[in-house]
Amino acid sequence: MIKRRLICFLLLAVSFRVLAQDATTPTPQWRPVYHFTPDKYWTNDPNGLIYFNGKFQLYYQHNPLENKWGHMSWGHAESTDLVHWKHLPVAIPEVVTKDTTLYIYSGSAVIDKNNTSGFGKNGKGPIVAIFTGDLPKQKKEAQYIAYSNDNGMSYKLYDKDPVIDLNKRDFRDPNVFWFAPKKQWIMTVSMVDEHMVRFYGSKDLKNWEKLSDFGPAGYTKNGWECPSLIPLPVDGNVANTKYVLFVSNFGEHGPQMQYFVGDFDGTTFKNLNPADKMLRVDYGDCFYAAIAWRDAPANKKIFMGWLINGKPETYPWKGQMSIPRDLSLRKTAEGIRLFQNPTSIITSSLPKYAKGAALTKKDLHVSGSVALSTASRLNKNAWWIDAEIQPGKSAKSGFVVAATKDGAKKIEIGYDATNKEIYVDCTTAEGANKDKRNLVQTAPVKAVNGIIRLRILVDKSSLEVFGNVGEQVISTMIYPDNDATSLSAFASGTAVFKTLKIWDMDK
Repeated sequence: MIKRRLICFLLLAVSFRVLAQDATTPTPQWRPVYHFTPDKYWTNDPNGLIYFNGKFQLYYQHNPLENKWGHMSWGHAESTDLVHWKHLPVAIPEVVTKDTTLYIYSGSAVIDKNNTSGFGKNGKGPIVAIFTGDLPKQKKEAQYIAYSNDNGMSYKLYDKDPVIDLNKRDFRDPNVFWFAPKKQWIMTVSMVDEHMVRFYGSKDLKNWEKLSDFGPAGYTKNGWECPSLIPLPVDGNVANTKYVLFVSNFGEHGPQMQYFVGDFDGTTFKNLNPADKMLRVDYGDCFYAAIAWRDAPANKKIFMGWLINGKPETYPWKGQMSIPRDLSLRKTAEGIRLFQNPTSIITSSLPKYAKGAALTKKDLHVSGSVALSTASRLNKNAWWIDAEIQPGKSAKSGFVVAATKDGAKKIEIGYDATNKEIYVDCTTAEGANKDKRNLVQTAPVKAVNGIIRLRILVDKSSLEVFGNVGEQVISTMIYPDNDATSLSAFASGTAVFKTLKIWDMDK
């Protein structure tokens, strides 16, 4: 997270009309239940996602001193289930001397099991963090490394840092992985203003050789950030594995991510789509800087992003992460496309987290509105909804969430059969908190055999909507009033909710 990205974020935030809310007033009503937030103070990009000793390690951009951007360091938490997190001491703090300040910006971490770096001890390979070091006084960014021999609890900076220095102001966010066919480490890093991703190779994580550049391509109206390259089999066929290159940037409506599908030979990435084709990762207005656990169980590629929150203020924390998502590639009529679903590590245990399903229905006929919440259940704005809807002749059908009893304030989530898209409509609920351009957010999805599948995650102040088994996703932030907790199903005509299961996650 650098000053330019911060400026973009602040411009986005101040475009919202601020509610009468003091920045130090506790806001427990907006603290997520099953999404990660730091115990206190600021967070932004996830960093250094590794799976180690049976635990998911999450490092993240963190201000350990204040509830606002600054003092950039790597915070640290770990989890066995990706829902419950143990907060750990800051792993890599900012470095301040009388002459300079070094901010620890975004990057990645690897388990150097063969000790290629030589940093290991007693025959054991270290964990090596690769990150952007920002020198604000010198107005320069370069790539640094640090290593850990205590299972990632603390890190020591390499005494010959930086390992890559182009004397550039905007050059950041290294993401590193081991490329077995060439027996070397590969780094993707952003050439921000050039709208390019640069590839480097290294045998030891210390000495890096430029391999190639990719770009400009896709969306190029703002600088590129947080690149990463992930191999994924197409339709589960490992013999047909493609690479997905992710890039974050700010668009006309705020933060966004794009992706490119192609081939990678260890030197060059070849895009399979036209250079001007933009493929969106998420159609919402808050999903950003996502990277993946590459080494999760069963070879899963589990993706986590920063959900950017603007106004109103939350306290004593600021910022949260998305639900971790399993990534896959599938052939579609438009070509090979990315699919995302909440990771099966979580979905397989939903009854445990929610202590049983709160509501299960089959063939529920809905005409108008059907209340789903009561005074004793589904009334805390922390739900997980799985639904298969047969819209029939209904132009729109879906759910109303975080609504006041009189319906004056509400958020509508559903399927627009006329325009063939899923949507989130915050017009009557979030006018005070959202950029007016983002009051209605949509993503193109077609019903399959007359059925639309929705998976809706409401978690106090965040909302993620997955359409048709992860074909498209809309993520956004919401800030319901304390009395806006009602949940209902709706249809403009008559729709059949073929299956409906709702878990109350705030148990």
